[in-house]
Amino acid sequence: MPRKRAAGPSAPADKPVIARRRNGAMEIRLNRPDKLNALTQAMTEDIRRALVAAETDRRVHAVILCGDDRAFCSGSDIGGPPVPTESRFDLYRRRFNVTENRQLVRTLCFYTKPVISAVEGYCLGGGFEIALWGDIIVAGEGAKFGFPEVRHGLMPGLGGTQTLPRLIGPQAAKHMIWSGRLVAGEEARALGIAGELTAPGGALARAREMAAEYAANAPLGIMMSKQAIDRGLDMTRLDGLMQEGDLFQMLYFSDDMQEGMRAFAEKRHARFRGE
Repeated sequence: MPRKRAAGPSAPADKPVIARRRNGAMEIRLNRPDKLNALTQAMTEDIRRALVAAETDRRVHAVILCGDDRAFCSGSDIGGPPVPTESRFDLYRRRFNVTENRQLVRTLCFYTKPVISAVEGYCLGGGFEIALWGDIIVAGEGAKFGFPEVRHGLMPGLGGTQTLPRLIGPQAAKHMIWSGRLVAGEEARALGIAGELTAPGGALARAREMAAEYAANAPLGIMMSKQAIDRGLDMTRLDGLMQEGDLFQMLYFSDDMQEGMRAFAEKRHARFRGE
């Protein structure tokens, strides 16, 4: 009688977060379809670990965050038991340096590679905040963005009060947050929430096209320009200009700059190595 095989690890399709490298991009998919991809603390740690692994992998030129056709992410899973009274101040102590969702925000805040959020369906609360921490949101026409926290006695807590006003202006951001209303389709693009709008179901395909465009170019030039833009948003224009000059000059020490100049002179595609 043949020996019964021991059960192996669960298939990737059973995991709440699936990270796969595809054509130079790391695709990180939220995979709780029965919960509209609602976030748990364990999921935020899985996302963070995948981001860290991708950042140090030279085969990865960009990251794509996605969900499924029904939802990118419906927000934090708040269906669990209430927080015990004696734990509330412990949570307050943990909020910046310990909790998994804050560690994820910190990783995204200082990330050096392009992060594209491919959004279909609901993108709410903490899920919307994660999408906003990326560099570009590509949305299908049916995507719906919003912060419903005020309806539950809460407010955005993963940076939404900081990222959204910088993107769409303080008045529009206040109205979205205070009303809890959803923004979709052309309005999301007009406000600047969606950098690109596709036909329903087309967001991931377009995000893959964009990632391929970035992969053809110098990774160090992309890294330095991302730092200049992101840091410069909180600087005076003069300070931003000075920082840009420093980062620009650093590229002269790179092999990729030399390769790029040679390729231009020889009328061929450059072979960048990120060095």
